[in-house]
Amino acid sequence: MVPNTQALIRLLNDDDPETVRLVKQQLFTMAEDNPRCLDGLSNADDEHVSRHARDIINDIQGQNAARDFELLCHLGGENFSIEQAVWMLARAVEPEKCTSPFEEQINDWGREFLSRVPSASDSDERVNLLTEFLSDELGFRGNSSCYYCEENSLLPHVVSSRVGIPISLALIYMMVGSRAGMRIEGINLPGHFIARHSGVFFDPFHAGRILKLSDVKQLLVRQNIEFKDSHLLPATPRQFLLRMLANLLYVYDLDEEDEKRDRIKEWMDAISYGAIAG
Repeated sequence: MVPNTQALIRLLNDDDPETVRLVKQQLFTMAEDNPRCLDGLSNADDEHVSRHARDIINDIQGQNAARDFELLCHLGGENFSIEQAVWMLARAVEPEKCTSPFEEQINDWGREFLSRVPSASDSDERVNLLTEFLSDELGFRGNSSCYYCEENSLLPHVVSSRVGIPISLALIYMMVGSRAGMRIEGINLPGHFIARHSGVFFDPFHAGRILKLSDVKQLLVRQNIEFKDSHLLPATPRQFLLRMLANLLYVYDLDEEDEKRDRIKEWMDAISYGAIAG
């Protein structure tokens, strides 16, 4: 409990914005060492005061999440879990949004898919089963109507809305498939991220449509890019994360959100530096 709670409540209701700012700054400093000290204020009957307290808690959580994610960017190299990284990214961008329910939802879907996959006799059937589950039943699809928005790159939003961009949808397929022992690789094609399972290419953005090699090559031809075998290499965790950050960077550039854009650039530089140092 914060000392002099009633006095703090009066100060947080002060008509002077500078007084409120200074009080919140003091509470922020106190709560960095002892977050529980804000429990009384965050649960106060006064909604104005509880909102201020929650703002402080969110700021601290955001600061901690950003530090954790920045550390991963600096030190992760190529040996980190992309799944862990994307949840960390979501918490760093939106600290007020708890990722645990969305992580558990992925686990639930994985358990459900695990009960179905034994009926598949080969890789094509496994991909088709996964597509039927995620696309046909759960409704995951590409967000063609609002492609360039922040939510498409943040996994909690993708899990909730069931729409996303190619790379975020590929991650959903990878996560759910992995819980049923199905190894899925991300393929970092220029312009359009796809997935592969045991030699079977498929496109999560377009309802998991299975692609022949000629289809994959055609995706590059449309961009006047000459096909190379290296285009089919599985994306490393670092490549995955850099591409997700690049998508966010583009969105923030479009929306002129300079503070968010600069933070993303710092994270991208940290990943690049960590790869060189490693």
